[in-house]
Amino acid sequence: MTGEAISLQRTAGAEAATAYPAEQLRPIRWQLILGFVGLLIGGYLGLLQALERVGVDLYRASQIKTYYQGLTLHGVLLAFVFTFAFTNAFTQYMTMRGFGRPLASTALVQASFLTALLGVVLAGYAMLTNQASVLFTFYAPMKAHPLFYLGAVFLVISTWIVLANQLLTYRAWRREHPGERIPLPSYMGLMNYLMWTIATVGVAVEVLAFLLPWSLGWLDTTDPQLNRILFWLTGHPIVYFWLLPAYTSWYALVPAQVGGKLFSDGLTRLTFLLFLLFSIPVGVHHQFTDPGIPTAMKVIHMVLTFVVFVPSMITAFSVVAALETGGRKAGGRGLLGWIPRLPWGNPSVAAQLLAMLAFTLGGATGIINASFTMNLIVHNTAFVPGHFHLTVGTAVALSFMGIAYWFVPYLTGRQLFSRRLALVQAWCWAIGALIFARGQIGGGLESMPRRTAIGAATYALPGWDVSNWFTAVGGALMAIGGVLFFIVLFGTLFNAKRVEPAAVEPPLSEVIHGPKESWQIFDRIGLWVIVAIALTLLAYGPLLLGYLPANMTSPAIKVW
Repeated sequence: MTGEAISLQRTAGAEAATAYPAEQLRPIRWQLILGFVGLLIGGYLGLLQALERVGVDLYRASQIKTYYQGLTLHGVLLAFVFTFAFTNAFTQYMTMRGFGRPLASTALVQASFLTALLGVVLAGYAMLTNQASVLFTFYAPMKAHPLFYLGAVFLVISTWIVLANQLLTYRAWRREHPGERIPLPSYMGLMNYLMWTIATVGVAVEVLAFLLPWSLGWLDTTDPQLNRILFWLTGHPIVYFWLLPAYTSWYALVPAQVGGKLFSDGLTRLTFLLFLLFSIPVGVHHQFTDPGIPTAMKVIHMVLTFVVFVPSMITAFSVVAALETGGRKAGGRGLLGWIPRLPWGNPSVAAQLLAMLAFTLGGATGIINASFTMNLIVHNTAFVPGHFHLTVGTAVALSFMGIAYWFVPYLTGRQLFSRRLALVQAWCWAIGALIFARGQIGGGLESMPRRTAIGAATYALPGWDVSNWFTAVGGALMAIGGVLFFIVLFGTLFNAKRVEPAAVEPPLSEVIHGPKESWQIFDRIGLWVIVAIALTLLAYGPLLLGYLPANMTSPAIKVW
């Protein structure tokens, strides 16, 4: 099949003939809306954070008691609620799309939404009442209300339920298709959720064995350093849990949206397999400055962090190659003449292309964070939020917005409200994010700390003023982009113009080199899960054993 384009789907006819049940699409739609509620409130609080840098204090008008309460809400609502809910919704849809059949259990689709909603309500109460101002990393010995930790538990459980449904659907599909390759859209989602479920062992042990009993008063003290290690066992893989749904769209949908073709099925499977294997044993690079962690362990995690950069480089090649084929098919000439020939007038495509550009810059700054020596310069400075506002805040968030520009019309049967406004939104968000990141990265290089109310700091350096204004202006532009997004979203939800879902659903990408040209071993799911667990044990086992039994000596600190 060399040189012959084939569909990611098993057959085009199978896809066209499949009707997904409304009782499954309905909770998927509600889970998507839950994510957008998190984006709305968290984005507003992000604006307050940015304006605080230049002395504009809007917290009292917002009934937010402290800067740190607002920062906690901002981080949790965007990094957990928005991303988790969107990822659950989109992955369930793509699983159905890939296998060409409904999910195995409607009850599990509903349970995933309900557990996520319960988690948001419980944690939201604790944060809104200022009983959990511990930031989204919730480091001990800062102690939150028990409902905060319980809410986090339910939010994570919602993702486990999605994986259970994926596996049941895969098993049902496999019975009918013995020997066939797993369709790529379903394979991508499986790899992401398997990786994430293994990674959640760290935060599950931290919360259930330490933080929740501690917050309930069953334990008087805790071990902050052991808790930090367990947190970052999960805390870095979560970045890829956010990112891989965007990658799924970039691989499975965007090439078709631009008229191009994906280069290789096997290379795509390898990319997601590498994320399964190497996303987890890298978390100690967040703890390069922590005492008590052997230097050898820090070096091992540093090397593995650079290894996990490889699948992103493969993605850069594969996706850009697909974009180039589309641009040249549309008449692009010369070295870069294909770029303006891409369908920039399509807001779904434009948003994701701009997200890819931001991710390129965010990845470059991530290499600095991963380097043991260079990290010492930027660790715990504003450089770090500058980095992840390019990655999570733009590459992920803007991709999700671009996906929403066809996904919401698909789920609601209503025409997208104002494509022109959606285009302005994408550019406004992207430009604002670049300016914002310039402010944060510049401030970090000037020793500006992160997680700090800089506008109220008595030790602020004169050189920080320029960086603060970049942050404020960029944050304001991102907020304007957010307002435009919700105008488009609400306009679509209440749009009287109807549209057939099949008319807005992007086709799946065609692949030049198909699954018959890639190794069957890529589909040995059980084998690769065992390898991923083994790598995690090798990277974390010796480190965790050195901290057992836990040194339970630290009393609680309440910061609200």
